[in-house]
Amino acid sequence: MVDLMPVDEAQSRAVFQKLSRQLSKLANKPAASNVHKFRTYSRRVEALVEALVANPKRKDKRLLKLLARLRKKAGRVRDLDVQIAALRSLKLPQEAERKSQLLRVLADERSARERRLERAFDQQQVSQLRKRLKRCAVKVEVPNSTAELLDLAIRPVLQLGANQGPLSEKRVHQYRIAGKRARYLAEIAGDDPQAKQLVEQLKRMQDVIGDWHDWLKLTERAEGVFDGAQGAVLIAALRNITRAKYRQAADVLQETRAKLAEKPSASPEISARKAQAHQGARVASMAA
Repeated sequence: MVDLMPVDEAQSRAVFQKLSRQLSKLANKPAASNVHKFRTYSRRVEALVEALVANPKRKDKRLLKLLARLRKKAGRVRDLDVQIAALRSLKLPQEAERKSQLLRVLADERSARERRLERAFDQQQVSQLRKRLKRCAVKVEVPNSTAELLDLAIRPVLQLGANQGPLSEKRVHQYRIAGKRARYLAEIAGDDPQAKQLVEQLKRMQDVIGDWHDWLKLTERAEGVFDGAQGAVLIAALRNITRAKYRQAADVLQETRAKLAEKPSASPEISARKAQAHQGARVASMAA
């Protein structure tokens, strides 16, 4: 019997409210915690609008476009914060000088990116975004049941698994993005046990794949800073870590795919109706 527990609409409204509050905080100070929270909350809002607003209007699309632009700016700062932390955690005494050199490069870029981010979040921009968020929040059509919501959430992830070919770095990264969106949708089901289990599975997959991707970007950055034999030992160490992280990510991904494939879906009638209502928005999102 499929669980038809209703979904609390207050959960979806809270997502918009949290992002609205975070906009003001980030406008005052783009600290690492504020940048990360803004990216997370904006991703959540984007996931809800793309999946649960059946007929988005021009203003809704404009909101998504503005959020995406600011999120990318914030993402560049966040990525540098993570890369700096990862590099600092690397114990490589024989390459201390190269490590310090790379840290300085990353820190300088982080400062420059932070200044650009500060300019992007002027008070007028923040005020307009908060108004747009308030108008858009009421357009979200929350599914009637948790089963329907979870079915809608995990379908794009399962569709990625329809391709039975070997995993590639590109596909693993696609799973991370699809898994994030699925998780953010599932989270509005609140304390529902089935939803909480799904959120935990998706978060583990997201975290492990994200960890690999962060080390990959750090490795690529080091390769760009040092030429030839310069920094060869440091780069070799980073590559070894990245390869190990990728193997772990692939293992967790396979495990998560198997668990998701076992989950019961909502009734075919519900799934078909909801899929038809939101297919256009999801396809456009995945292509972006």
